[in-house]
Amino acid sequence: MTREIERGASVLSSRVVEAFLNVPRHPFVPAFYRRAGAKYVPTCGHGDEWLRTVYTDDVLVTEVDGVRAEDAPDSGVAGDATSSSTAPGLMAEMLEALDVRPGDRVWEIGTGTGYNAALLCHLAGAGNVTTVDRTARLVDVARERMREVGFEPAVLRADGAGTPPVGGPFDRIIATCAVRRVPQSWLQQCVNGGVVVAPIGNALGGGAVVCLTKLPDGGAAGRFLHRPAAFMPLRPDGSPASPGLPAQVMGRRRTSVVGARVLDDHAFSFWAGLCLPLTVLRDGCTLHDPADGSTVHVDDHPGRPSAVTTSGPRDLWQLVESAWNGWRHHHRPRREWLTLTVRVDGTQTVGYTAPDGGTTAWLL
Repeated sequence: MTREIERGASVLSSRVVEAFLNVPRHPFVPAFYRRAGAKYVPTCGHGDEWLRTVYTDDVLVTEVDGVRAEDAPDSGVAGDATSSSTAPGLMAEMLEALDVRPGDRVWEIGTGTGYNAALLCHLAGAGNVTTVDRTARLVDVARERMREVGFEPAVLRADGAGTPPVGGPFDRIIATCAVRRVPQSWLQQCVNGGVVVAPIGNALGGGAVVCLTKLPDGGAAGRFLHRPAAFMPLRPDGSPASPGLPAQVMGRRRTSVVGARVLDDHAFSFWAGLCLPLTVLRDGCTLHDPADGSTVHVDDHPGRPSAVTTSGPRDLWQLVESAWNGWRHHHRPRREWLTLTVRVDGTQTVGYTAPDGGTTAWLL
């Protein structure tokens, strides 16, 4: 697995490689789900096939709608994934960006299985690591599994967007759940010169991980990592469930040379997400903005223009078309060419500077 990580990643430090060589993954995923049609079917921890799967560079879903894989019936469960073990290659790149040194005080938001927290313990020392998650079951199981492999960090049930845990300020902060904007509480708990690594998500699925450095004025600045990252969203306590999308779109019809498949390109979907309102939701080929009721559905037809059906006050697909044209005009910018600046007043701006010096900016 470590060789596979090194082949697929940029140059990794020996410290990060040693962490993966010394911290086993299998104790943290004794069971996981495989997707089978509309259901998730559990796979239990025994046999060579299970072990080979655990030590591949793949994400492993471990919980669906609060049901852990080890507790699921053999027939499987339907629902949405609510916890997983991140693909080790992505974990390695995030840990490399975090640049953890022995003795660094580390706060992790999103304990999950506990595997990433165990790697942080190897890098910083278990007594310097604090990790939080929202449910008692996740926290209790992760704490026990880390103890089994020799680590005893502070494992707490807490709201990652709420009151920070005792132990701050921290030298390094890492999130394993996606946010639309970096919470100010994270920056307030980071020392000057410290590092925050967090996935920035959008409804189009084009997430990216940002690496920020805390500035002396209380703000932060940094760049996005190269690898795409689709993490489960941070769900603050008391947050309402996301509204559903309309089952059918009835309204105005037109055609477009920009088909729905462009959103399957992770680089473009991140760019496009910056050009759309934060309230826009996506389900396959349908976009919906619950803020004003605007909805669009796109049907691709190979060899001819796509069919676009819109309803509500705005044509959301026009925003995607404009984003597509801008992205191509700028020669398809990669995620790592974009920056994020967070100001003390809470303003968060993603920026892109073209080779000719021209700039493009979006407010998060």
